[in-house]
Amino acid sequence: MNNKEYIERGRFAPSPTGRMHLGNVFSALLSWLSIKAQGGKWVLRIEDIDPQRSRMEYADLIMSDLEWLGLTWDEGPFYQSERGEIYEAELQKLADRGMTYPCYCTRADILATQAPHESDGRVVYKGTCRNLKPGTHSGPAAIRMRVPEEGEGIVSFVDGHYGEQTVDLTTQCGDFIVRRKDGAWAYQLAVVVDDALMGITEVVRGRDLLLSSPQQIYLAKELGFAPPRFTHLPLLCNTEGLRLSKRDRSLDMEALRSRFEAEDIIGLLAYKAGLQESPNRVTAEELVAGFDWKKIGCEDIILVEN
Repeated sequence: MNNKEYIERGRFAPSPTGRMHLGNVFSALLSWLSIKAQGGKWVLRIEDIDPQRSRMEYADLIMSDLEWLGLTWDEGPFYQSERGEIYEAELQKLADRGMTYPCYCTRADILATQAPHESDGRVVYKGTCRNLKPGTHSGPAAIRMRVPEEGEGIVSFVDGHYGEQTVDLTTQCGDFIVRRKDGAWAYQLAVVVDDALMGITEVVRGRDLLLSSPQQIYLAKELGFAPPRFTHLPLLCNTEGLRLSKRDRSLDMEALRSRFEAEDIIGLLAYKAGLQESPNRVTAEELVAGFDWKKIGCEDIILVEN
């Protein structure tokens, strides 16, 4: 691809499991601003691979909210639920190379034998089913991706906001799931395949997904893909210091749209991000020219409700 044809491509990939809240909007806004400041295209992908929680009405509401906020997309929406054959083909490539194996462990089994990693409650799978002989177990099984042996699974990358990151996949992540026990596609596989095939060059998302990046970089390379650049952003937190979630109903888009105009919300988020000196009303388009990641802090942002 020559330089004349090359264009930066970012994406926003929400899960339609509820109404967007202010934290989702914050990620969408910074993703949109970052790619637009580079003259690139913004792709909308609906990550509806969880059949038990995903709802089309939520996908429709997400798109309505994005349009109301002025965060319009250039391509999409693409629905992961329609891309199963693509994921199947990529998973088969890994299986053919012996990179995957069936795992029969329940979450309770793993929790009973493993200690949480660091302070986020993450549990590192130690490979209980990695070397099971065929026929040892029966019944539903998840499919896990093998990571290298300890000391050989070091992945380093430069995050666009938090700088140099180094992770040992073996000790900090463990063999991770690429297909769930119920047959649903796992996040890591679907995201890696879609980012590659959709030509995504930049991924902007919350810092709570920082540890997913080395897994995705490793998986992308094993599938022969060039991973995108990753840029993580600080989280919006409630007054208790907890990341905003869909449980914070007073800060979801249904409540916010009933109380504010789009420019009010964009202005507040731009102020909290450090993109403007006061929470003045502003459109997303008006922020593009002055966007700079250097203006944005690394500490999580406490949001006090009014």
